[in-house]
Amino acid sequence: MQKPVFIYSEELLNYKFHDTHPFNQLRVKLACELLKSAGYLTDQEIAAPRRATDEEIMLIHDKGYVEAVKKAGQGQLSQELAGSYGLGTEDTPAFDGMHDAGAWIVGATLTAADLVMEGKANHALSLSGGLHHGFRGKASGFCVYNDSSIVIEYIRRKYGARVLYVDTDAHHGDGVQWAFYDDSDVCTLSIHETGRYLFPGTGNVHEKGQGSGYGFSFNVPMDAFTEDDSWLYCYETSLLEVADYFKPDVIVTQNGADAHCYDPLTHLSVTMRTYEKMPRLAKKIADQYCGGRWIATGGGGYDIWRVVPRAWANIWLAMKEQQASGPLPADWLAYWRRQSPIELPLTWEDKPDLYTPIPRKREITAKNEDTLSKTLYSIRALKKKSK
Repeated sequence: MQKPVFIYSEELLNYKFHDTHPFNQLRVKLACELLKSAGYLTDQEIAAPRRATDEEIMLIHDKGYVEAVKKAGQGQLSQELAGSYGLGTEDTPAFDGMHDAGAWIVGATLTAADLVMEGKANHALSLSGGLHHGFRGKASGFCVYNDSSIVIEYIRRKYGARVLYVDTDAHHGDGVQWAFYDDSDVCTLSIHETGRYLFPGTGNVHEKGQGSGYGFSFNVPMDAFTEDDSWLYCYETSLLEVADYFKPDVIVTQNGADAHCYDPLTHLSVTMRTYEKMPRLAKKIADQYCGGRWIATGGGGYDIWRVVPRAWANIWLAMKEQQASGPLPADWLAYWRRQSPIELPLTWEDKPDLYTPIPRKREITAKNEDTLSKTLYSIRALKKKSK
């Protein structure tokens, strides 16, 4: 019987811009240690990643860009030239060893893909990945190499599989969408906060693909302050209908944890209830359409102490068909409490009074449902026509 695998090593923590940057890969270790302390993850379930080759990175990224990343990580790229590649910016500053750090993250997600596609695991979790904003020749939004796009192209070429990419980060999965915008063998579904007030400003319902890829790009931009019920309704409805329409061979999910109401960079109001339920539906879709083939990555998530460890632990729990509730492990709390600058949560669940009730809840819910109808209009029209 196939079992899930957890991709992890200390090399994956080296992707670090600077001490005060909001992107902090310590969250990967926090999630891993939480699962271990709670008895849900053993050393036998962990697989070490490999480092991606330049050729693998260049499945998506230009050679000139890869060379620029190497030079920037060695302090050998001028500020002007770095800026043309999206490097050295406030969002994505250069740091020592940047190429190697990015190559390890890409390699971790590729390791997950090979284990799943070769039948050695049914599901694989690569929490260090999910860097979905990187473009062919440019870094963007904390993302140097886009491991999500690379792994999709890798799967297409090596295994000839049709890939459904599902992105639940609060920020639109722009880099992945544009990489496969004219490809009918890749279907992208992104549910995110509307770009009206949030980076990258894309992900509108009318972004449906082009050429042979037209009709295989789906976006559900949610209104600011969306809560659990509306988010989950739109997520479940869109995923069920898109999966039935596309019928993938494998599902790749990007699991940003930044839609949570505590996240400092976004304006949404979901709680841990959403992060407990979403991966379970992803597993259901993988089992129903893909023979269980599911590759999951991390992504955004900037409250690394109170939110990300629990949210990402729930992906692994869904893969193992286990559930956690009640108090968090005492030893995990005791150890990390000494390092955390804020008070840690004590339970797997969030408190019921986590945020002030949203006055516009009914209006927000109605607006999201209208957006969802527009997103799924083409699928529903096709279905109606075929009857």
